Amino acid sequence: MKARSIKQAADFGRVAVLMGGTAAEREISLNSGNAVYQALLRNKVNVTAVDVQTTVLDALHETAFDRVINIIHGRGGEDGVLQAVLETLGLPYSGSGVLASALSMDKLRTKLCWEGAGLTSPKWVLIRSELDIQRCITELGFPVIVKPALEGSSLGMSKAGTEEQLIQAWHEAAQYQCDVYAEAWVTGKEYTIGILNGEALPVIRLETPHVFYDYDAKYRADTTQYHCPAGLAADVENELAELALQACRIIGVTGWGRVDVFIDTQGETQLIEVNTVPGMTDHSLVPMAAKQAGLDFDELAWRILETSFK
Repeated sequence: MKARSIKQAADFGRVAVLMGGTAAEREISLNSGNAVYQALLRNKVNVTAVDVQTTVLDALHETAFDRVINIIHGRGGEDGVLQAVLETLGLPYSGSGVLASALSMDKLRTKLCWEGAGLTSPKWVLIRSELDIQRCITELGFPVIVKPALEGSSLGMSKAGTEEQLIQAWHEAAQYQCDVYAEAWVTGKEYTIGILNGEALPVIRLETPHVFYDYDAKYRADTTQYHCPAGLAADVENELAELALQACRIIGVTGWGRVDVFIDTQGETQLIEVNTVPGMTDHSLVPMAAKQAGLDFDELAWRILETSFK
């Protein structure tokens, strides 16, 4: 990895670690944010933990900050809304800008951008009502995975292998008040690639006994296995790294993030999604990959804060 671009903690000025938020991922954001806050304290950064419980404006109005490290996952923190507010306030912040954040949070429109650029992603069908169920079955067959387009951490996602399960999965995902789509089930191996300041971190291969890498497998289960090194040939790992960087460039993702992919049983790589504010808990993937690259958690937090210098 490249050397630090900021050498002295004082050069960051007064820093706010934004965490919490009001979205479904609030609990995970608080865990991530507190971990980053403690890491920056150990780095001697002048840092304040800010729990956003209503709006960002309310959370920031009492204290003058020089920059922000954003650790709010999901809607309101990862979807361009927070970034737009910080742009308006003239506050530098970590990670991607307004457009990239908004596109990346919308998994469906991310897929459209990738498809337009010639990158491969699993086939999908938008489900607006039960009237689209038969078309979904005709075009995708079974099994499928049903997803709300604007949620992270696998919230609202479920696998369907029958028409009845598909209808039930659609109703569950529709509770999240956003577009819902079914995606063709990919049989293969799942990988994730962290991105930090324009470089790809070592690839991680994921294994879970769950039906898929769901919320419980991500944050609670002790049965999930993480393989880093991923066991790939060097040329394949390099190809995945370059694909992840290309996927980020197409969406405009900068600073840091994480790209999730499958390699199916035919050996074809399928892009799944990109996260612009990945988890930073003890179960999270970017810290694992960074450690493999020689960056401990404290150093990773410093490097993420560096991305606030555009």
